[in-house]
Amino acid sequence: MRYKLLDDMTDDRLQSLEKEIEIIKARNVRVEADKAWEISGFRIGLIVAITFIIASLVLYLVGVKNFLMSALVPTAGYFLSTQSLPFVKRWWIEKRLSRNKGGQMD
Repeated sequence: MRYKLLDDMTDDRLQSLEKEIEIIKARNVRVEADKAWEISGFRIGLIVAITFIIASLVLYLVGVKNFLMSALVPTAGYFLSTQSLPFVKRWWIEKRLSRNKGGQMD
């Protein structure tokens, strides 16, 4: 009887662990998809286009003569930041990990 109880507890525990692993795997798929979206060329291009359209509209409404040319400034600024930030991010992570020595983030 005692062994039957232990077997039942072990089976329940294994099922619980398997369920937790499946939940973690599903979360990892979502996180990887979010990460892929964040760095996708499509996302960057879409934001560049939206930025240009909105900046153009605002500059037109306030009466700027060369509003299309002027709208390139914030658009180019966003685009350049997306191109330089991966390097800054890599540098920051390396600096942070070397400071913590154990590789654990705060």
